[in-house]
Amino acid sequence: MNDGLWRFSEWFDPVPAAARITLGEGNTPVVRSRRLGPSVGLKNLFFKLEITNPSGSYKDRFACAAVSDMVAHGKTECIATSSGNTGAALAAYCAVAGISCEIAIVEGAPAGKLKQMLAYGARLYRVRGFGLDNVVSDRVLDCLRALSARPQAQMQISAFAYCPVGMSGVKSIGHELAEQALSLDRAAWDHVFCMAGGGGLVLATALGFEQLQQAGRLERLPRVECVQPDGNDTISGPLRAGLNVAQAIQCTSKISGLQVPSVIDGHEVIAACQRCGGTGHLVSDDFIWQTQSRLAREEGIFAEPAGSTAVAGALQAARAGLIDPYANVVCLVTGSAFKDPAALDAMVQGVSAPLIELADLERRVREVT
Repeated sequence: MNDGLWRFSEWFDPVPAAARITLGEGNTPVVRSRRLGPSVGLKNLFFKLEITNPSGSYKDRFACAAVSDMVAHGKTECIATSSGNTGAALAAYCAVAGISCEIAIVEGAPAGKLKQMLAYGARLYRVRGFGLDNVVSDRVLDCLRALSARPQAQMQISAFAYCPVGMSGVKSIGHELAEQALSLDRAAWDHVFCMAGGGGLVLATALGFEQLQQAGRLERLPRVECVQPDGNDTISGPLRAGLNVAQAIQCTSKISGLQVPSVIDGHEVIAACQRCGGTGHLVSDDFIWQTQSRLAREEGIFAEPAGSTAVAGALQAARAGLIDPYANVVCLVTGSAFKDPAALDAMVQGVSAPLIELADLERRVREVT
């Protein structure tokens, strides 16, 4: 039986065994880069494929712990907010648990993610300006707090600031990576590149490594690197500048899933990255889209733009000479390309699969043989 994340339960916020739900999440593979790493001089670049989780993103780790906690406390209504992946994960795990799921969606959420949430039975509504304007985003959260104040309800937002129990499940990424470094014959990771919207993934990964070090199971911490689109610079810019606080902004990035103009976990992310020697990286939307295409065509990895952002940060850092060519570097690839049809359409623009006659295929055979 696959217990999913629960093999790491000693490191999570407590959830009784009888309440634990799993869809087989976690234990995602780490694969070596064959072409992208060498193209920028990195000898040991790896990708952790979070796209292999049940709903197609790392957010299943959050939903697994969060919904199991709701089961433990007898909750029957999940009130959530999402740009797509959190909502899809929560909707899936709520379906297993028999919990209703109501989700406020950012204005620009991709159609693929909306359909996935609806398929799981979630009730959705998109809010104009949500995810772009920090004032609107903060007011949406106020509404969700009011809805979740009812005794049968609980708010679920994938951030430590709101749902630390759920986010404790995401710490499992650090634990898995520590195991995988050894299985790949790496002494340890030198750099772990993570994308950031509100910053919860970066913080959870860093805290997972810290748990192991504090328990004497990890000799040194890897540098956890925070990567954001330059149009959503809430954390990475201040971190690189040596500041101790994140900043609220007006988001101009078009990268769905990373349009988070509020600080959320930003202050804590900066502190965690500083403790392990990591820093911030800002990449353009265009470079993220280019990296998404290169991952598919050169590595066979089918990632959405947000899921490609950490890789874009590592490639940019390597080109700038910020990474030792022999360093052990791993990037989190966080979401599947199936989730963002518009970005996928852009990636294959200008090519198609025409309908041809059998005679055309036979002519092709004669031409090449």
